[in-house]
Amino acid sequence: MATPITLALDWTPNTNHIGFYVAIAKGWYRDAGIELILLSPEEDNYQTTPAAKVAAGRALLAIAPSESALSYHLHPTKPSLVAIAALAQRDTSAIVTLANSGIDRPAKLDGRRYASYNARFERAIVAQMIRNDGGKGEFDEIFPPKLGIWETLLTGVADATWVFMPWEGVQARRAGIALNAFHLDDYGIPYGYTPILLAHPDALRTHPDALRALLNATAEGYRFAVHHPDEAVAALITEAKHPSLQDRDFVTESLHELAPALLTADGRWGVMDDQRWQAFVTWLDQQGLIVDRDGQRIPLAPDTYLALFTNELWN
Repeated sequence: MATPITLALDWTPNTNHIGFYVAIAKGWYRDAGIELILLSPEEDNYQTTPAAKVAAGRALLAIAPSESALSYHLHPTKPSLVAIAALAQRDTSAIVTLANSGIDRPAKLDGRRYASYNARFERAIVAQMIRNDGGKGEFDEIFPPKLGIWETLLTGVADATWVFMPWEGVQARRAGIALNAFHLDDYGIPYGYTPILLAHPDALRTHPDALRALLNATAEGYRFAVHHPDEAVAALITEAKHPSLQDRDFVTESLHELAPALLTADGRWGVMDDQRWQAFVTWLDQQGLIVDRDGQRIPLAPDTYLALFTNELWN
């Protein structure tokens, strides 16, 4: 009998998720004795984050940014969720503005409007990027509905927001909309992995074999997507059946942009580098960004980052 595993997606189906859909289409989860059940964030209009669904027991796994692992580790009452795979090996996100806005560097975001996902550390990271570019780090944060964030930039409601360049960046290019893209690494911010696959800590104890089988099947899906992009795009479109995937040329171009980031130099998917986790957590700590709800700094042990992720399921 197949082991059911529920995965909470972070967004509508897109190329970040393509390995899962390829593995579904190819029957690789079924062959591994797994029934993968995908939860869409549209089910509750993005009211509950994927990580919160895992913490509440509504899902075993979630797709989320690396900040979520740290947030749950620091929470006094909620489970310490653990990253078990990185969907991409390098950050493909950026803070963007419209090229015709004249905001051609982060320092010029001072006093501007930023469309936020209301994620922990988000405002602090954006503010630090601005300061690292010589600005004050002072801007207005607005909180539109998740699916409307991109539109606020295009309509001038917001001056900047955070996007995935292989998705919204490709959308903009195909529409003839020029963007300024500010990548965190270019402004002294050693960002972590995004997105990651988060697991409930109990799952590591109760379902290690099933999780290992899931990761192996998923890794095959992502490797297939890199080496057989046309077939992978067809699998994503067919299996997801989502309106956002109707333009096959767009999806193909999106995967073309994303594919170089999906695997390590030796062709592996999912594995994580402890130095990258250490650099990100250390940076957050050194900037004084790890605080409680009252703004009081939370002291971290030097090896805190090691509790946030594991590569053990690859062994």
